[in-house]
Amino acid sequence: MKKFVYIPLLAMCGLLLINARPVPDENKIKDLAVKSITAKDLSDYLHIVASDSMEGRATGEAGQKKAALYLAAKFKEFGLTPPVSSASGNSYFQKFTLVEKKWADVYITVNKKKKEFLKDFYAYGDVSLPEATPLKIVCAGYGIESKSYNDYAALDVKDKGVIIFTGEPFRDSISLVSGTKKSSSWANDWRAKSELAFKKGAKAVFVIVGNTDQDFETRLNSLKEHLTAPSMAFTHKKKASAFFIPISLAAEMLKSTQEDLAAYKKKLSTRLLSSAYASDTQSKSSNKLLGTDSYIYPFKSAKVVAKAGVTERMVDTENVLGVIEGSKHPEEIVVLTAHYDHLGIENGKICYGADDDGSGTVALLEIAQAFSLARKEGFTPARTVLFMPVTGEERGLMGSEYYTDKPVFPLKNTVVDLNIDMIGRVDASHINNEEYVYIIGSNRLSTELHKISEQANASAPNIQLDYTFNSYDDPNRFYYRSDHYNFAKNRIPVIFYFSGVHEDYHKPTDTVDKIRFDKMTKITQLVFLTAWEIANLDHKLVVDVTE
Repeated sequence: MKKFVYIPLLAMCGLLLINARPVPDENKIKDLAVKSITAKDLSDYLHIVASDSMEGRATGEAGQKKAALYLAAKFKEFGLTPPVSSASGNSYFQKFTLVEKKWADVYITVNKKKKEFLKDFYAYGDVSLPEATPLKIVCAGYGIESKSYNDYAALDVKDKGVIIFTGEPFRDSISLVSGTKKSSSWANDWRAKSELAFKKGAKAVFVIVGNTDQDFETRLNSLKEHLTAPSMAFTHKKKASAFFIPISLAAEMLKSTQEDLAAYKKKLSTRLLSSAYASDTQSKSSNKLLGTDSYIYPFKSAKVVAKAGVTERMVDTENVLGVIEGSKHPEEIVVLTAHYDHLGIENGKICYGADDDGSGTVALLEIAQAFSLARKEGFTPARTVLFMPVTGEERGLMGSEYYTDKPVFPLKNTVVDLNIDMIGRVDASHINNEEYVYIIGSNRLSTELHKISEQANASAPNIQLDYTFNSYDDPNRFYYRSDHYNFAKNRIPVIFYFSGVHEDYHKPTDTVDKIRFDKMTKITQLVFLTAWEIANLDHKLVVDVTE
């Protein structure tokens, strides 16, 4: 009798004990995770990532491979799942091959006058004209095609060299493209313009830099060191490419003058469709004028020959991926990125890249351990969180572009990308206030994301959120210059966390001893809190802004 009664009582007690387990306190666990993000951890990680042994982490080189192994080992230590399928099972590495290209013989001749590379013009992207190629030159205005504005409405660019302006047309302070006072995404995206021209059959694209030759010289001087370095291209597709020229060279190529080019550019803002003219090979009947004024295409092509020879070698590299699977909506993905590559060894000196982007890389590690700690304490995020240090950023945002081309998780299920690039120093505008971060892109696609970011900051770090570089007219074009952009162009909301450039940017002197770890800690906590809120929303982050 006792025996019969004893067993059910034990079972009941066991059930009561199980049911009595406390429900995890989300706020308490979140606070514990935030406090686990420390300056000491960040320093410990960065002293490894930006050490001599990593040799500057150049894409495809031994130091980058060492860094990838270190990051994967930390992900394993934190209990992150490797999500990449491979022949030997799941892996932390998304491997791919790039083509490294070095310039060989590069020139432009105009009426047999030879123009010098990196003096009279420069080239960027996957430019390849291995043989001297004669080109008939046409000007395609701003090089834009949209519902409200079209530079190609009456222009055939097949097999031609196409000259385009940067920016976009405005009339009475209203963009003819966006229909608002804000510039559209076309304005600062030469890649999109180039890709459109090539899609229409162009042989080469020439982008006019600025409005004066001085604008061109300033831009060239700021880029010259970067332009002389080898570039990278994909094996699975051709990247956007262009020659960049001063307005004087454009005028020469079009048998015109700088003044006439400027007048033509101004005229584009007075017509409904910029190709509302009859070209020298087309009928006036194709005109679609805003008013009744007839406008004849004013240019003729000089005798132009271009050549852009390159030498090539294959380079193997990899992104590093680790995930914490969501508890309620595991198919929805919150992505955090930072690029772990840098410049390698230049002129015999290691470019350590402690700030660029060792700072973002180790911030990812610390956020990963914070989410891992929360899971150990009993709270798993509702959505899957993907931590992805990417490669090839210094060579043209290659790793993030490869991922968005060949995603491990469907882009349609990707909720947001929070990208961290250079958060360990201060710039000239904040010498007396290190507690700040530039927020770029937060409101470009989702007003909800912007609100979450501001609320996350108010809850703990409470640092200055500086939106200076979030301007659509930012001359630095920072919105387009880090890995978040490859998500943004796929209409995935993004935030780019950035502290600005400094005197050691892209120099061997970007070293760990100059990093402000207390500052880094607060920014890292902000990114964690923002990711936490998005990962645990009761709905998918709303995309409600059309650029």
